[in-house]
Amino acid sequence: MIMKGKTILLGVTGSIAAYKAADLLRELQERGADVHVLMTDSAQRFVTTLTFKTLSRNPVMGSLWDEETGWCPGHIELADNADLFIVAPATANVLGQFAHGLASDLLTSVYLANRAPVLIAPAMNGKMWDHPATQQNRVTLEERGHIFIEPTEGELACGYSGKGKLAGIAEIVVAAEGLLQG
Repeated sequence: MIMKGKTILLGVTGSIAAYKAADLLRELQERGADVHVLMTDSAQRFVTTLTFKTLSRNPVMGSLWDEETGWCPGHIELADNADLFIVAPATANVLGQFAHGLASDLLTSVYLANRAPVLIAPAMNGKMWDHPATQQNRVTLEERGHIFIEPTEGELACGYSGKGKLAGIAEIVVAAEGLLQG
């Protein structure tokens, strides 16, 4: 099993697709991964930290100010121990923050401290995905070696139809396995 004994950070951002991250978490665990969830404030408006804490059996960090257990700041320790960093769903906002090196919250701070491979699965309104700023941020992140799993087409939560839905969980897991194989 490729994921057995691997530590995966799962970043969850404020997209309606945040609930699908729970299914992704379970699939990663079934393959033997130790998954640690990082949530933005916006993500916590869609799904609670308790959901991910219960499923992962690990503390869920949602703030830089969460309680710490050791001397090392929690966000640095998480980054140091990661074998893979997945962000699913990833919003346009977090793509912009990653691309420009902004560390305004826990997720973006861990991102900057992280040295593990990064897998990004965006989910947003199709117009936001197609916007030149979002696409430039994507190019910037791809130039840094990050792997993107394209959003799919279909009915979007906002009522529009188009490209912007979170890719399928199976597709994300296959990409994760590929990155862990090296």
